[in-house]
Amino acid sequence: MKSHSYELTAGKKWLKKFYILLFTVMAFTGFGQMPIFKRYYIADIPGMGWTADFYVTHYIHYIGAILLLGLVAYCILDYFFSGRREFSLTGSAYVRILLLGGIVITGIFRVLKNLPDVVFSPGFTLFIDISHLGFMMFYLFAALLFLIIKSGWTRGIDD
Repeated sequence: MKSHSYELTAGKKWLKKFYILLFTVMAFTGFGQMPIFKRYYIADIPGMGWTADFYVTHYIHYIGAILLLGLVAYCILDYFFSGRREFSLTGSAYVRILLLGGIVITGIFRVLKNLPDVVFSPGFTLFIDISHLGFMMFYLFAALLFLIIKSGWTRGIDD
């Protein structure tokens, strides 16, 4: 009888560290799209000049999005093919999944918006931009709350 919660993808702690690092980079480069780093002199800090270049932060953000989608796909497959027998998702996991889904969906629309042949109305573009930022902010606050109250993603089946 297992009483400990199932670790992310069969105890692969490096995935949890990678996820945290990836989300940190994504948040940092996402805020860089607004362009706050030059405006608030963060780009003037030695070694941080690259943050003022929109295209550098933009491409890093896109690479991070690709890696995030890959990690999400891996975790979903791991859950359905092996983890479901050993653990179940917590309520906080479902909240995070919904928020991540909102981030991914609005992110896809932001990518589409940046394609040359795709045109959205200014109102829809604003809605997508604010929604993407809003989902990300809610996700960060939820993740902080769940960290404080120690509510993980999973729990053992026998818990």
